[in-house]
Amino acid sequence: MSLTDRLAQRYPEHDSGRNGRTSGAVTVSNGSSAAALRLRVHRELLDILGPQLYDNRTADAVLEQRVRDTVNEVLARDGSPLAVADSARIAAELLDEILGHGPIEPLLRDPDVTEIMVNGPDQIYVERFGRIHRVEATFVDEQHLRRVIDRIVSRVGRRVDESSPMVDARLPDGSRVNVVLPPVALDGSMLTVRKFAREALTTDDLIGFGTLSPEVAQFLYACVRGRLDVVISGGTGSGKTTTLNVLSSFLPPEERIVTIEDAAELQLRQNHVLRLESRPPNIEGRGEITVRDLVRNALRMRPDRIVIGEVRDGAALDLLQAMNTGHNGSLTTVHANAPRDTVARLETMSLMAGLELPVRAIREQIASAVDLIVHQSRLRDGTRRITHVTEVIGMEGDVVTMQDLFVFDHRAGFDTDGRHRGVLRWTGLRPRLLDTLADAGVPLPAGVFEGAPW
Repeated sequence: MSLTDRLAQRYPEHDSGRNGRTSGAVTVSNGSSAAALRLRVHRELLDILGPQLYDNRTADAVLEQRVRDTVNEVLARDGSPLAVADSARIAAELLDEILGHGPIEPLLRDPDVTEIMVNGPDQIYVERFGRIHRVEATFVDEQHLRRVIDRIVSRVGRRVDESSPMVDARLPDGSRVNVVLPPVALDGSMLTVRKFAREALTTDDLIGFGTLSPEVAQFLYACVRGRLDVVISGGTGSGKTTTLNVLSSFLPPEERIVTIEDAAELQLRQNHVLRLESRPPNIEGRGEITVRDLVRNALRMRPDRIVIGEVRDGAALDLLQAMNTGHNGSLTTVHANAPRDTVARLETMSLMAGLELPVRAIREQIASAVDLIVHQSRLRDGTRRITHVTEVIGMEGDVVTMQDLFVFDHRAGFDTDGRHRGVLRWTGLRPRLLDTLADAGVPLPAGVFEGAPW
């Protein structure tokens, strides 16, 4: 099947001769289909602009205006009878193709879409309001999808090919991108984009979503201001990074903050922020900079706070060491299914550092370093909720002891729309860390630990 035929399948005709529908405006004739016209304009556009499309010295706004003007000129010179709406649509699609990300560009602009999942060139799914739906948009073919993938990863200095078929990258707005290519992906290249809000979410937003309660927000604010070490745990897609962004907004603006990430996603608004990003090895297998390397280097940068997007390997041991050597108030996220599992994960990742440390020594490090675990889950109704706020107390024998301060009430059931009615409730236990907060001069507002417990 030719490229023109495949384009024609993707962009159906709007004339009465092909689909039996009529339009109130002039339509494209059978001999000059909308798909063929689009392809013809695309080729002529490339001939006219040429290297200008890839000149990094040209500002994005200037380049976009040049492309828009050239598209309009070529359409007018082509002479094909088009409805105004068809002309505008073709121009918009060509702009998305040349300057954007092809058929997923409108999905990236859609504020209701939180995740885009491309399962080969012919299948695109999106997540809206916690639910997954398939969309009609498709790529023309595998080569079309690969061009979009190459465009994304090249912008952040990453590479992906058959010899290195998996890569994590990001879009300019901070959205997280994962790519898997054949031969690892059996049914065509796979692209997953986890979008982030253009404007960083605030505490009020999370309270409005039901992610946390006002009392928990006040408590977490005091913990961050009081320089307690907080670990945010949860499964994939549970909203850990969003919560980390919100907790990071509590950091005092006068402090020196160092952020460390695999792919830069955090959106800190303070002035004194130093952002570090890991780097994969080059095509020769050299030049890799790991998160662990960055954690070690951050300790030499005189940080007041260290914020790590996620610990997933031996960097956990270096983070625990930092927390225990005067760098209080650090924040990070960890993949785990429960607060107790978070401790086990930190222990396992510390062992990955390659040092032959006794398990008890690592547990003592965890009990001494971590003050609070905030666990977040993606519930059955698609909402993301904080389900546990747990204090790490210390050691009893060989066991790290903890106590739940706030727990999500699953017993409240569901409303008529299938959403959880439950909220975070105080368990009745008073935190031992209240003395630490008082010594730091960060008193809690009245009412946080008052009233009837759950």
